[in-house]
Amino acid sequence: MSYFPNIEDIRKAATTISAVADITPLLESIRYSKLFNATILLKREDLHRVRSYKIRGAFNKINSLSDSERKKGVVCASAGNHAQGVAFACNHLGIKGTIYMPSVTPKQKVEQTEMFGGDWVTIVLVGDTFDDSSKAAIQFCEEHQKVFVHPFNDPKTIEGQATVGLEAIHQSKTEIDYIFVAIGGGGLAAGLCGVFKALSPNTKIIGVEPAGAPSMKTSIENGVNTELTQIDKFVDGAAVQRVGDLTFEICKEYLDAVITVPEGKVCQTILDLYNRDAIVVEPAGALTIAALDQYVKQIEGKNVVCVVSGSNNDITRTAEIKERALLFANLKHYFIVRFPQRPGALKEFVAEILGPTDDITHFEYSKKSSKENAPAVVGIELKYTEDLEPLITRMKENNFFGDYLNNKPDLFQYLV
Repeated sequence: MSYFPNIEDIRKAATTISAVADITPLLESIRYSKLFNATILLKREDLHRVRSYKIRGAFNKINSLSDSERKKGVVCASAGNHAQGVAFACNHLGIKGTIYMPSVTPKQKVEQTEMFGGDWVTIVLVGDTFDDSSKAAIQFCEEHQKVFVHPFNDPKTIEGQATVGLEAIHQSKTEIDYIFVAIGGGGLAAGLCGVFKALSPNTKIIGVEPAGAPSMKTSIENGVNTELTQIDKFVDGAAVQRVGDLTFEICKEYLDAVITVPEGKVCQTILDLYNRDAIVVEPAGALTIAALDQYVKQIEGKNVVCVVSGSNNDITRTAEIKERALLFANLKHYFIVRFPQRPGALKEFVAEILGPTDDITHFEYSKKSSKENAPAVVGIELKYTEDLEPLITRMKENNFFGDYLNNKPDLFQYLV
C-alpha cells in the first residue's frame, strides 16, 4: 500500500483545523436507540459552519501549501460540500481559488459556496457529474500551473477528514462497536480506517453508498478501482463514478463491509429526521442512518456511531424527496388509465374505482375525439400498501386499466 494515514499526522491535522472548525457533538438519538435496542450516537458533522465535514480536509490541505503554491492559487472540483470547504479556506487564508461544480449542483450549494468564498473564488459550472467537472478542473489546473485540491484522493485531505473519528473516540463514553460512514470518493472512510486501526481496532467500520452509485462496493468486489459507466446522481454528495486510488486501497484492506441503501430509503430517512427529530440533512447525510436496518441483529446492545455528514439540502428538492420515499414504501403508483370518452367517466373513476383513502396526485389527459377510449397518465397515492391489488382489480373489472408504469423503467424515468 503506497499510503496509509498516520495517527500523528491526523493529530496534527486536528490542531490545524481547530482554527476554523469547532468540535462537532456526538449526540445519542433516543428514538433510534429505542428502535434498534442499541446506543445510537450521531456524529453531527452537519453542524459545521459550512454544514459538512468537508471543511476539515479542504482546510488541512490548503493550509499545508507553500508560499509559492499559495500565490499560484488553487483549483478544485466538487458536487457542493468540498467546494464550500475550499471556498471558506481560500477566504480565510487569502488564496485565490477556482471551483468547478457539476451543472446539476443544487442552487443552494452554489450560493453557499459563493457566500463563503467571497471575492477570493470563481465558480465554474460544467458537466453533469462530479467526474465531468473534475476532468475539466484538472485540465484547467495543469494549463495554469495551479494546485489541485482533491476532495478525497489526497493524503492531507484524508488526514483532515480523519479527525472526525479522532473526535468520536474521545467523545464516546465507551468503546465504539460500530461506526457507519457514507462513501462518495472514500476520503472520510479512508481517514476513519487510519484512526480506528490505531486507536480502536475492534471497532467495525461500515461504509455506506447509495444503491445508484456503488463505486467503492463494485471496485472492492472487482479487486480493482472500477469506474461506473452510469450512476444515479440523486445522492449528490456521495455519487461518484470512480473512487480515489488512495482511498480504494485503504478501504479495500481495512473496511469491514461496504453496503448500499436504496435512494428511496434515504429519502424516507430524510423525512423522518426532519419530522420527528427536527434535524435537516442532505441525502448523503442520511445514508448511515438509513443503513441501520441492515444491521439490526449485529448492533443490538452495541455502541454505534453514525456520521451525519452534511445538511446542505435544497428545499426545492422536497417534492422529489417525498415522491421517492412514497415509491420506495410502495405507496405511490402510476398507471395509464383508459377513460371512456363520455360524460361522467372521470366522476365514475373517482367514485367507484378509487378506494376511500386513495388520492390522485398526478393527472395528464388529452381528449382524442376519434377514439372510444383516451389514455391518461394517473399517479395515485395509497395509505396502505395492501390497497394496490384491489385498486388494480377494480380498474380491470370496469375497463379502466391500461398499464402499470412503476415496473417499466424506460417509461417511468420520465415521471420521477
